[in-house]
Amino acid sequence: MKHLTRFALTFSLLVPAFAHHSFSMFDQEKVVTMNGTVKELEWTNPHSWLRVMVEDATTHQTQQWSIELASTGQQTRIGWNKDIVKPGDKVTVEINPLKDGTRGGTLLLITLPDGTKLGHGGQRVNPLGNN
Repeated sequence: MKHLTRFALTFSLLVPAFAHHSFSMFDQEKVVTMNGTVKELEWTNPHSWLRVMVEDATTHQTQQWSIELASTGQQTRIGWNKDIVKPGDKVTVEINPLKDGTRGGTLLLITLPDGTKLGHGGQRVNPLGNN
């Protein structure tokens, strides 16, 4: 029984580490800047999501981009909250796009309608350069 308890404890500590995805799907060598309109902010864990409608420069069709953020706790620590953006807000986002070319990425920086700039709560380097 002692070994079973030890195994269960070890397993429960290791599973979250293996379950979290890496950021290898994002092209961290490329930064894309887009102006768009907020569709929604999905304030959830383990990652929040920002959905932004962006006009395609070639087709002039509006397309949804899904942008991954950090956890709600990490985002809160740097100034985010569930009401920081609302549907219809005009924003500028800087992202590392998905490598496969689909419309998505991980947030580096957002400029809100009032000019406030916020980063990504989980990133290791401050995008504003003042670490």
